[in-house]
Amino acid sequence: MLRPIRTLAAAAAALALVSACNSASTNGSSPSKPGGAPGNSRGVSADSVKVGGIVSMTSAGGYSKKDTDLGAKARYLRANAEGGINGREIDYLGAEDDGQDPAKNLAAARKLVQQDKVFAVAPMSSVTFSGADFLEQEKVPTFGWGTLPSFCGPQHIYGFNGCLVPTPGGTLNQTWPEGIGQILGGAQGKTVAIIANDSDAGKFGIRTFQQGFASAGFKVSYAKASVPATAVPSDWSAYVKEILAANDGKAPDAVVSVMQTPNNIGLFTALKRSGYQGLLSDPTDYDPGLLAKDATKQALDGVHVLLQFQPFESTDPKMTQFKADIKAAAGGQDVPLNMHMLTGYMSADLFVSIAQKAGKDLTVESFQAAAQGFSDTGTLVGDRAEPKGQKDSFGCGALVQLKNGAYEVSVPFKCYEPIPFK
Repeated sequence: MLRPIRTLAAAAAALALVSACNSASTNGSSPSKPGGAPGNSRGVSADSVKVGGIVSMTSAGGYSKKDTDLGAKARYLRANAEGGINGREIDYLGAEDDGQDPAKNLAAARKLVQQDKVFAVAPMSSVTFSGADFLEQEKVPTFGWGTLPSFCGPQHIYGFNGCLVPTPGGTLNQTWPEGIGQILGGAQGKTVAIIANDSDAGKFGIRTFQQGFASAGFKVSYAKASVPATAVPSDWSAYVKEILAANDGKAPDAVVSVMQTPNNIGLFTALKRSGYQGLLSDPTDYDPGLLAKDATKQALDGVHVLLQFQPFESTDPKMTQFKADIKAAAGGQDVPLNMHMLTGYMSADLFVSIAQKAGKDLTVESFQAAAQGFSDTGTLVGDRAEPKGQKDSFGCGALVQLKNGAYEVSVPFKCYEPIPFK
């Protein structure tokens, strides 16, 4: 029953916010005990469980996370080949495209729940998550990359590698600052500039990474969420001028961009043309497809990319399985791997793993009960545990560097002790 990934639609005008509708139906009232009948079993039949996704397949700036959908499909295909979830086949509807638009994100969440009647949303991958409150209200288990605040705290929303934007009382993943410190020969006496888009994700990214780099021993000489989120600047000179003078009139030792590929290409190209010789890093540009264009390859050459999973260069058997699953989902073709595929794959993997533990009587209540005591080890994102992941990061990651047209591991995959977020 796995349905093919939907054809990408052309970018459309932003949808108006959908007016409030009746909440998704349930089969009776929710029992106080997990798994008790009748329970909330929306999307669950005797032989299937319905799942959908929300992904930024298109965007105004041209950036796309469409391969997140392929990654999820790959994991669900293998799960179905192995007998599904306790005998139920996963009916994956594919991902709705939110175009990185808050109104579309909410509309997609409403459609999946109220029209398609999904049991879960996995994956959810976008820079906006305006549908989070609705999905939590409707008790829809939802899985994605925990780079937005909505993945930190709600009972039914899970980050595949934990909560990466915590509230005070949570913890911060130190992979990025510790890794860059290792490359630079230590953080003490080193300076870093952090730049992000003027968006919710960008502002939270600045807040968290500013604290993380300072805790690792760096002097944070510049930290601004100032780049427009809706369009890539045609002129980066003002940003470059500020960054290069941020360290008491001098350039910082490292420039960290918490932005997407089109912005990174523009910023890094401008910095290089200015003569900047320091370290460049971002959390986005681990994508062999980017190497197809000489201009892109040149702009990103030398950049260290943060990963929160095992690099594709890893010899771990689970990475071998991932590659085989992607090839199967792509119709037997060898396709260039990218981090969006793994985002979708691991979002689906966490959903499947918890659902298996929920047992044959799958309801939201039994699923949530299983999540409360869930843990496993040695995954492509390290050791996982819930509900820890709804407050804390799983703390693991690596850095790779684009060098001479190929990616090389610059800091091997490792789990770091997280720090308290203040």
